[in-house]
Amino acid sequence: MIHAAGIEQTTPIIDVGGGASVLVDELLDNGFQDVTVLDIAAPALKLSHQRLHSRACLVHWIVADVLAWKPERSYGLWHDRAVFHFLTEAQDRLNYRDTVERALLPGAWLILATFAEDGPERCSGLPVQRWSSDALAAEWGDGFELIQNLREVHTTPSGATQSFTWCRFRRTTA
Repeated sequence: MIHAAGIEQTTPIIDVGGGASVLVDELLDNGFQDVTVLDIAAPALKLSHQRLHSRACLVHWIVADVLAWKPERSYGLWHDRAVFHFLTEAQDRLNYRDTVERALLPGAWLILATFAEDGPERCSGLPVQRWSSDALAAEWGDGFELIQNLREVHTTPSGATQSFTWCRFRRTTA
């Protein structure tokens, strides 16, 4: 979905909840030059930092709760794999959306991956909100146009499967 967005390699990208994910490695490998990773867990970010060795200095690292974080700049692409589905309260989702709106200018991209309607009801012992692409499009509503959606069945290291809904939105209004 990132490549489908057709962004330039200089476009600022933020990976929210990126922690120990290897997406940052793949972005750097693909020549993206302005990558930020935000996560509430400093130890997870430290793992990524160590894994990247000398390339870690090419990444902006932010330890913060996305619901309390105030973006200091704008991004051309916001990527979130599996943070939004932890927001089971409407007010938390509104706070998240406010943060996204402060961080993304019109024309920027929002990529969300959440547990699908038939996905797990809990993750890491916490309840989650499961979403269809239609429900996500309705939740984001005005100001975000659903451009692409897909379904993924992810196999965990233990062999279990988890259904995900992926959506790529374009920010249409300021």
